[in-house]
Parts: sequence; structure tokens; C-alpha cells
Amino acid sequence: MPALRVVVLWHQHQPYYKDLVTGSYRLPWVRLHALKDYYGMVKLLDEFPNVHQTFNLVPSLITQIQDYVAGTASDPFFEVASKPAKDLTTEERRFALQYLFQANPVHVIGRYPRYRELWERVRSSGGSTESAELSFGAQDFTDLQVLSQIAWFDEFFLEEKDVAELIRKERDFSLEDQKFVIRRERELLAKVLPAHADAAARGGIEISTSPFYHPILPLVCDTNQGGVSTPGLTLPTRQYRRPEDAREQIKRSMDLHQDVFGIRPRGMWPSEGSVSEETISIAHTLGVNWMATDEGVLSRSLDFNFVRDGGGRLIGGGPDRLYTLYQYEKNDTRMNMLFRDHTMSDLIGFVYSGMPPKEAAQHLLNNIRNAAQPVLDQGRDAVVSIILDGENAWEYYPGSGREFLRRFYDALQNGDGLEPVTVSEAIARHKNFSSLGGIVPGSWINANFNVWIGAPEDNRAWDYLHAAREFYDENAPQATEEQRQLSYEEILIAEGSDWNWWYGPEHHSANDRDFDELYRKHLANVYHALGAMPPDYLVQPITATPSRPAFIQQTSYIHPRIDGEITRYFEWMGAAMHTADQRAGAMHGKQFLLDAVYAGVDEQFLYGRLDFIGGVLDMSCDIVVNVESRTSGNLATHRELRVDASMERRVLGEWSVTNPQNGTQIMNAGHSDKSPVQLALKKVFEFRLPLEWLCAPMTSTGLTADHLRMRVSLWHDRLPVDALPVEGWIELQLVSEAELLSGVSFAS
Repeated sequence: MPALRVVVLWHQHQPYYKDLVTGSYRLPWVRLHALKDYYGMVKLLDEFPNVHQTFNLVPSLITQIQDYVAGTASDPFFEVASKPAKDLTTEERRFALQYLFQANPVHVIGRYPRYRELWERVRSSGGSTESAELSFGAQDFTDLQVLSQIAWFDEFFLEEKDVAELIRKERDFSLEDQKFVIRRERELLAKVLPAHADAAARGGIEISTSPFYHPILPLVCDTNQGGVSTPGLTLPTRQYRRPEDAREQIKRSMDLHQDVFGIRPRGMWPSEGSVSEETISIAHTLGVNWMATDEGVLSRSLDFNFVRDGGGRLIGGGPDRLYTLYQYEKNDTRMNMLFRDHTMSDLIGFVYSGMPPKEAAQHLLNNIRNAAQPVLDQGRDAVVSIILDGENAWEYYPGSGREFLRRFYDALQNGDGLEPVTVSEAIARHKNFSSLGGIVPGSWINANFNVWIGAPEDNRAWDYLHAAREFYDENAPQATEEQRQLSYEEILIAEGSDWNWWYGPEHHSANDRDFDELYRKHLANVYHALGAMPPDYLVQPITATPSRPAFIQQTSYIHPRIDGEITRYFEWMGAAMHTADQRAGAMHGKQFLLDAVYAGVDEQFLYGRLDFIGGVLDMSCDIVVNVESRTSGNLATHRELRVDASMERRVLGEWSVTNPQNGTQIMNAGHSDKSPVQLALKKVFEFRLPLEWLCAPMTSTGLTADHLRMRVSLWHDRLPVDALPVEGWIELQLVSEAELLSGVSFAS
């Protein structure tokens, strides 16, 4: 019988938060995720000895964990959490209120009633740390210090008797309690890397690597590759071409794994799944046996569109091409390649957290079997690759997702015909490799590099890096060996992908300013290390205060959860977005109430999200969404829909969906919970409408209508008070996801 091999690779990564000159950590996420996720993710497999998996540990993460374990990490967040509350300065108290609540409000903060109580108190102050600080006494701060650390403890650690007893106390923690938590943190951090080494020694896991400081290797080799993957992309003014740095990043990663785990890694998940022919060649010469990336890169390399049906399953020749392993061969380069199933990977990352664990695990298992069945039916072995971030998703699951994982692993271990294997095991057992003679450069995001290059902020960051790298070349020969090493190390750090992740329009977080300052600090250190003053421009924020783009077209299908929360920036990544231009409107004295509207489709639904300026309005008003469908070159409307939703002091009231053409009501709030329509209002207003109400369902060639247009308006006392767009509509293309990803031009 043919085998169904399931490859699960967890990518464990954090940016390099340490300033090499001061030794201080700018952000605490290495320590917190090492407490919460890294140990438990691998330790859980002890319960399932026949489930083998691959853990991709980024070297810059490993070295930072080692720093904490050695006690040499200077972490101001840890120091504020450790200091007796009565000794905190005013600045430290406000620092605590700013940073010790940066966690998921439902599954991390909300798990501990006292922690949530303190969080609500800060929220009631309007988020002002100055105002909140006045209402916090010493006991409040002690409770915050203890609970903000306990909340990040791994599920296995929470089961330990002394930790469980402390949690039962709930509040009024003592200084001894605080010291206990801090002491235990150091003990727990020391377990992370040995747990991985032990599991690898037993054969339960394979440890793979990424380039040392997580750079986008194709762009380090040549920033012009950004224009290869996206023709016409605006590139930095100076071409950055440093293949020698790319080689150094890979070599160092291989050497570190050898030192830490006693064996050189056989494969790697290149940072963000970014590959090019040049980087594959470099990896080959350094002994890398396999590399992994996304199905989008395979699609472009084969010039074949992966098309899925309404259930998310590949159709046509898709399963044959995706659910196998490839041997890349070009000139003297040989590399085993695997390509992840993007849809299944995203289900774990962004969807299953909102489902009961049993149903989610069964859904995933069914997806795996159904996906591979066309290959198995031909008598050939199938390899389904699921690759995703192994840390950030678990904040959104109850209990860090452990019930979901246990049910999924149990199904893998006991399922007939299933072989949960490491990447190298899959390669060793596979018989019918597919051949790949060339590869189109790209990453796991839309099979291009547009997140990291092309936007003005991104390109400015590359130009600053180029200047620092040239300064190093010119001045390093006259410096001491110690100076050269420190300066070059800072260059390698600055080549990391994480800085440009936050530049540009795609991603934003509460720590944007921190990332910007830390990136510029690394570049400044290049000059300082060589005894020179850094350029004045490094004092200026790269993320200054540019206006947001008024409109961004949809670039990929979206599948957001309709819950009214803003919990994941990934949910709406790829959506069309229209933002209010408050600069122009302010000249006319307009009161802006609406901040931005997002819209996007997948195979089945139209999704929309409305953001308010300053939060959801504390007033009675109505939200109206108008949607129309049409065809190219023909402005005659196919169909219209109108959504009316009442909002009473931040609470969603009655709603209805009607056909404005004949006044017929299609659905309202009184229908069952199984309605295809979903509306939600909490921090934002979100909705979902079935596309079949506007046009025929998706087929392999698209929809009967090929455009949608949408606008949202806000009404008060039967008068329109704001709208987005103020004039015109948000236009959406109804094409396959492959066409969206390939950048099909918009026909107006």
C-alpha cells in the first residue's frame, strides 16, 4: 500500500533584540516564548513516540537563549518584573504598565482574573500610563509583576506543584512569591535547548536551521532579485549584492548547530521560505541536503496554477505536483526540495484556534487524507508538508493549543497508512522524486519579496545598510581585529529580515518604534565599532510619520475570523484597504469617525472590516454596507446587496441583508447561528457575505462576475455622518488566487 507521509516543521524564530554595544535587550520575546512555547512544543512529543517532527531553530534565537541561561542577558523587562514594587521609580512603573500587558487579552491575560482586572484598569484610563500609574499601588504592581510572568509559563510548568499553588493564590502576592517566579524562570529557560537535543538524540525530532540572523538570502545576494520576482518593483537606489555575507550567514548557522547539538543540520527553512537559484547553490556548497519553501514558489517555478475547490482541496494536477518531493538540479547544484501546503499550514496558524480542539484536529486530519488521496489512488507515496511558525499562534488557542495538538498527534500516531516523519526521514523513504530544473525567486508570502523591499521605508533601510557595508569595507582594514569583528557582526544582524518586516504598509504592532530604533542602532554600531561617528540620518526614524496609502488593492485571498477583534495582523494581510485622509478633510473642519475599511474575497465569501478613529463609537448609529457586482467593460449591475446594522453604544443590535433592487429582505439577525452571513462588533465592525448572493460560485476559471465594488457609510439620526470611500467605491477583482498573486492588472 502506498504511504501517506506527513511532514510537520515548526519554525522557531525571534529577531535579534540585543544591542551588542550596551548588551541590553530591547524587547523580551525570546525569554517569554522560551518560557511559554519552545520547551513544551518538543516535550509534548514524548507522549507520542511514533510522531516524528522537524524543529527549525534559528541560530540568533539559540544564542539569545544561551545568553539568558548564562545569566548574562541584560533585560530591562525582566529587571522591572524582578524589582520590589516599592522600589520602582516613576519611570519604571510606567514602563511596567506599557510593556507588561503586551499579551493576548483573552487566553493569556484573561486566564488570570487579577491580571485581567489590572488590564481593565489601564484600559479605563484610556491607555495612558501616566493616568494609570496614579491608580496603581505597590500591591497592584507586585501582582502585575508576578502574573505577567506566570502568564507566559508553559503548560508543563504550570502543572508543577509549587507553581500551581502560587496560581491558586490568585492575588496579593508577596515579595517572596515574586522572587520565586524570577528564580524559577531562570531554571525553566535552561531546559529548552537540552529538551531539543534529547529528542533529536532519540530520533524523535530533526533539528534544522535558518541563516544565522534570519536574512532574506536572495536579497542579501542581490536586491535586484526583488525586481525579478515582481517586475517593475521600485528598488533601492543602490544595489546591495553580498553573496559572501549570505554564505557567512549559512556557514555560521551550520557551525552553531554543530556546537550546540553535536551534529550538523541536514536541512534548512531559509528565512521566510525565501529562495533563489544563487542561494540554493551557496547552501549546496556548504553541505545543506534539503531546503523548504512555499507552494507559491513551486507554482511560479512550474508555471502551474494550484487551484482549490470550495473545500480547499487541490484539483486538476495540483496534488501530483505538490504532495511529493523534488530534486533540484542545475549545473553542479543538487538540492532536495519540499514545498509546504499553504492552506493547511494557515489553518493551524489562523483558523483552528477558533474551533473546538476535537473538531479542529479531525478537520486537519481529514484535510490531509483528502488532499493526498489522488496521489495514493495512483499507487504512489504522498508527502504532505505542513510548515509554520511554532510559537506565535498558541497565544490565540486556549491552553496554548495543547489539547488540539494532542488530539492531532494521537490521530497521526494511530491513523492507518499515516507516517508522521521528519524531513530527512521523508527524503530517505521517498522513491519517486520529481525533477526541478529551475526556480523562480520568492518567499512564502505571495511568492515574492514585497514585504521586505519596494516600499519607500524598505528601500531606505536597504540604502542605509548599503552605506554601512561600504563604510566597513573602506575602514575595516585599518581597525583592530576586535573592532572588525564587532562591526561586521552588526552588519550581519542588520541584514536580518525582521527590520523590514515592520517597515512599509504591510505590518504594524505596538513595537514598531522599538524595531525601528533597534535597526538604526545596529547600523550606528557599525560606525561606532570602527571609531567613527554614524551619519546624522540614522538619528531620524525610518518610520517617521508618513501618511498611509489611501488605497491598496487586494493581493491574495483572505480568511479572517469574524469576531470584531483585532488579534492578528495576518488575518487581513492581502486585503484591499482604504484609509481616511484626515489631512485634507481637517482643512474643512470635518469630524472623522471612520479610520479605515478593509475588503477581500476568497472562493466563497466577501469579507469586510471597519475601523473607527479612537475606538468603537459610544453613540447610537447605523452602519450601511453597499455592495455591487459587475463585469469588465459593462457597467450594468448584476446584483446588489445592502447590509444595515444598528449600533447602540458599542453594541451590535439588529441587522438585515436586503436586495435594494426590489426591496426584498434576504436575511436578518433572527436567523440561526448557521447562517452564511456573519457580523461582529467589538473593537471593529466585521462582516462576511456569501459571494453566491452576488454572482455564481467560484469555478476553476473564476466567477460569472469579475468585479465587486463596496462602500461603507455611517448614519446618525438618519443622516450620513461619514463614509469610506468618501467618493467612489472600493473595487475588488473576482479572479483566482493565483491571478491575484501574480499581480493581474486591474481593469477599471
